[in-house]
Amino acid sequence: MALAMIEAAEADGRLTADGSVVEYTGGSTGVSLSLVCSVKQYPLHIVTSDAFAQEKLDHMKILGARLQIVRSDGGRMTEKLTRDMIEAARVIAEQTGAFWTDQLNNKDQLSAYRKMAEEIWIQTGGQIDGFVQSVGTAASLRGNAEALHRYNQHVRIVAVEPSESPVLSGGQAGAHKIDGIGAGFVVPLWQEDTADQIEQVSTDEAVAMALRLAREGLFAGTSTGANVVAALRLAEELGPHATIVTVMCDTGMKYLRTYRTELSKGG
Repeated sequence: MALAMIEAAEADGRLTADGSVVEYTGGSTGVSLSLVCSVKQYPLHIVTSDAFAQEKLDHMKILGARLQIVRSDGGRMTEKLTRDMIEAARVIAEQTGAFWTDQLNNKDQLSAYRKMAEEIWIQTGGQIDGFVQSVGTAASLRGNAEALHRYNQHVRIVAVEPSESPVLSGGQAGAHKIDGIGAGFVVPLWQEDTADQIEQVSTDEAVAMALRLAREGLFAGTSTGANVVAALRLAEELGPHATIVTVMCDTGMKYLRTYRTELSKGG
């Protein structure tokens, strides 16, 4: 999705050969943009926060990104933090003339997720009954859903959000610690008719599942834990012969400090 946003901007002139890039991110998009920009030699300015895994911040720095850190409320993801990061990125773009990828509004990334759905369809041999994905920008859920429904309108699409901040379900915004999802408001790329249902998963449930997955040989991040919790719920609903697809969004290597804290508490 990072490559899709950059290449679309190159193609229509929003990003020139001597240009630079700016983005606000919890880290996963930022790491991808850092990789793409390092290869293409675009200076990259990232707005992020101490609410997110330090490993991701370090990874972006190593790949050459310049970081601006917005302080959080006790390391928690909140609506205010999201909006503060967006505003900081907007100011940088305005002052420097950088191309702002603006992932919460950028539809160029949808093409990458439609390609992802094509891979899912091929790899499952067309035998897929449900797709489950947590909502950050909503682009992954939307792009995959659009393409999967072109193949089969009956594929059940499930959106996942933090139970502490169930805004997609019509609830109140709150604070949580699941990296990269749950912005605290209904994001612009979200479309209500994209998902057949919305599952709420708590931070504690997401972390517990991520640690369980690690002990079973699948080492991933906290949003992956949330995805698997929701996918198992859907599997129970659809029965033993259903094929449910979800996404392992990130490697657990970027969450070592998070997991170390949980393990020290006896998690």
